[in-house]
Formats: sequence, structure tokens, C-alpha cells
Amino acid sequence: MSVSPNAALVALNRFGFGAKPGDDLGRIAADPRGYVKAELKQQDIALIFPDDPKNAGLLDSTAAIQASMAAAMERKAARDEKAAPTMRTMAADDPASPVETKAKPAVPRVEADIYRGEAQARFDKALAATPGFVERLVGFWSNHFCVSAAKAPVVRACAGAFEREAIRPFVLGRFADMLLAVEHHPAMLFFLDNQQSIGPDSRAGKKRGRGLNENLAREILELHTLGVGSGYAQADVTSFAGMLTGWTMAGREGRLGEPGTFVFNANAHQPGKAMLLGKTYPDGGMGQAEAALNDIARHPATARHIAAKLARHFIADDPPPAAVARLAAVFTKTDGDLRSIALTLIDMPEAWSTPLAKLRSPFDYVVALRRAVGSTAGNEPQRSLRWLRALGEPLWQPPGPNGFADQTDAWASAEGLKTRLDIAWQAAKQADDIGDPNEMLASLIGASVSAETRQAISRAESRQQGLALLLMAPEFQRR
Repeated sequence: MSVSPNAALVALNRFGFGAKPGDDLGRIAADPRGYVKAELKQQDIALIFPDDPKNAGLLDSTAAIQASMAAAMERKAARDEKAAPTMRTMAADDPASPVETKAKPAVPRVEADIYRGEAQARFDKALAATPGFVERLVGFWSNHFCVSAAKAPVVRACAGAFEREAIRPFVLGRFADMLLAVEHHPAMLFFLDNQQSIGPDSRAGKKRGRGLNENLAREILELHTLGVGSGYAQADVTSFAGMLTGWTMAGREGRLGEPGTFVFNANAHQPGKAMLLGKTYPDGGMGQAEAALNDIARHPATARHIAAKLARHFIADDPPPAAVARLAAVFTKTDGDLRSIALTLIDMPEAWSTPLAKLRSPFDYVVALRRAVGSTAGNEPQRSLRWLRALGEPLWQPPGPNGFADQTDAWASAEGLKTRLDIAWQAAKQADDIGDPNEMLASLIGASVSAETRQAISRAESRQQGLALLLMAPEFQRR
């Protein structure tokens, strides 16, 4: 079921995370585009600052990776000690008998603590946003350039820092700058196994007899930039993989640099010129792949690929071709200026006339739900993280390098909707102070509410039931 467009609801749901109690829907409807654009004028709106007292404890990626490395060493030492031959219990009448030592407590999973802290900062930012368009853009780009915390403890430790360092600073900047930041980041290099890629003709390749790993090169071309069917061939993937050799993360021993940092290992880099998409790139060490990335960022296929994904995310699963073409033209004309593209999205008539038919993703739904219900005491962010796992979108843990699905069919299964109903009921039971659901309906949805939704909530047997029904209403679920 789609929801008829209403200016305030489009501004809040299509572009943001939904209304909060007390929002003036009439004022928003009077200038909906201006309401959304206002966020783009705020300086550093996308950034999360670790020196803010509420973000105390957040680590940069280097510190997070080093903490994970140290914990891994401690866990290994504990396992080795546990695996050592155990000694017999000392006999009471034989003081010379060997003594059984007490087992040491398990080494804490510091990665889990870092992950929870980053998750809390992410949720806090989304819950406080008005209306949340920039945070929605952060989520879009973080999913586009995704890494998975399930890959290894070291990625779990730095997934949040990766988003803060490689995504957020560039959300309203240039696409090429974000692309370079992402592909240089240790989280991405580790996630896509580039530390395992060695130029066959490099000094290290000749010595070790090892070769290329094409994962990073393939995903950059297929997912991050040009897109499937854009004309590149397997030869381009192989050549690009050679150009990217040497891009790696310094290991625990620190032989190449400070552990956990990006380094260029010249000994592993494939020497010589390389060809990509018909253009020859001279031998230039790390700069060879950087030059290629800058060219790919400006490729017409990249403009079309990014435009289609943005239109699919913010307008419709099957976006209007004219909207995609307009976004691609702005991408090309402005050299990938993402602020200009965001403004174009807001000004598009299709964004305001297309019915609200897309189902909110699990993250968007959980944030919208928490904004609607208000603060709940304790058990955060664990509660929200549990809900996301139950809904199939665990934070920073997509099923593959292509990220989470961005179409309604992926989330609209009978089981998925039943889980949403369970979560809506949990949220209603845990709410600190439930107001009149009919008044909340007017505050959160306004004039867009259907007669069916209004009637169902008015007939609720309790305020909790009324709130749960509101949180499951099509007008609340759709964007």
C-alpha cells in the first residue's frame, strides 16, 4: 500500500527519519523544500566529533585497530595457556604433587565495546537530526561503500571510525574525494583483501611466488563507480588490481609503518605502465591507482550509476528515467559535487509527486520509531542493535560488498512485517510516557492519515495498543 504524497510527510519521511512529537507539520508543509534544505546550510552537519563529551571514548581507526590487535594477542596467549598440559590436583597428603593452576578469566572483547560506542554515536546523531536528510545521506553512502564487521574483529573495531573518517567528511563534498578516502582506508583494504594482493613482477611477488587478489579492483569498478554492464572487461579488472598492489594496512609488527595505518608497500607493487578502460597510466607507484580513481570518478557511467542509486533510494524502487538523467547531468556538470546533487534531489518534482511507496529500511524504521516514542531509559544501544539484527540489517554488517538491499521487496516479507509488529509492540510497552495515540497520530502523520488507520487507532483497547498500531501504520512505514 502506498501513501498519497503530502508535502510535510514527504519532507519528513522521504528525505528524513520522520516526525518527532511536537513538530509543526503545518509549518513544514508551508515550505517543505526549505525545511529539508536548511540542514545543508549547517556547518559540519555530518560530522561526529570524538572530543564532544557525549562521544567520549570514540577512537580513531588507528587506535581502534591497535586495540583490536592487542586484544587478539591476549586472546591467543590465553588460548595457548589453556591448551598447555594441565597438572594434576595436589594431593592433600603429598605436598610434592604438581598443583593445578586456576584458569584466567577470558580476555574481554574490546571490539564489541568499541562497536557499541560507535553505534550509540550513530543513533544519537540520527535521533537528534532535523529532519535527518544528511544522516540519510550518510547511511546511503555508508551502504554504498560498505565494509562488514563480520569480516574480522579488526573490521568490527574500526567500522564506525571508517564511516566517521571516510564517509561523513565528504557527504556534501566531492565524490572523487570520498572515493579516494574510502579506498585508502584500512577498513576497506582489509575487508576486500588487498593486503593479500601482490604484483607478480614485484620484488615481493618474485620472492614469495604470490600474485594478485582482484577483490578490491572488481568491487571498485562494479559497485563503487562504473556499475555492472558499463563496458569494462575482465582485463580491466586484472590491470586495475595490479595498479592497486601495495595499498595495504601496516601490520602489528609495524615493519611498514605505524600499526593499523594505511601504507604503500612499494615492494609489493606491480611495476610498469598499465592500461584501464583504454587509457595508459605510466608507472607511478601509489599515484598510478590514484590517477585511475580520479578518472573513474568522472566517468559518465559512474554518474549514471550513482544517479540511479540515489533516485532509487530517495524516490522509488523503479525511479523515473528523467530524474536519473537529471541527477547524472548535475553529477557530470559539477564534477561530482554531492551538495549540488542533494539540492537537485530536493528540488525534483518527482520527489514530491511520487507516492510514498517504499518501505523504510530496518535502520530508518528503528530510528523513526525511537524518535516517535521518545527516550526510553537504559539498555541502549543494545536494544536498537537487537532490533536491527532481528529485522535483517545488523549495523555495519551487510551480507556482501554490495551492501544491504535498497528495495521494498527485500524488507516486505510476511516474516519481516511480523517482526516489525513485534518490535512496535515492544517499543510501545517500553515507552516512558505514552500520550493519547490519536494526538500522536495528528502530530506524527497529520492530514495524510487514512480513514482506516484513524479508525484502527481510535478503537485500540489501550494506549499501548494504539501506539503499536500507529508504529505499524502504512503512513508510518512508508517513505
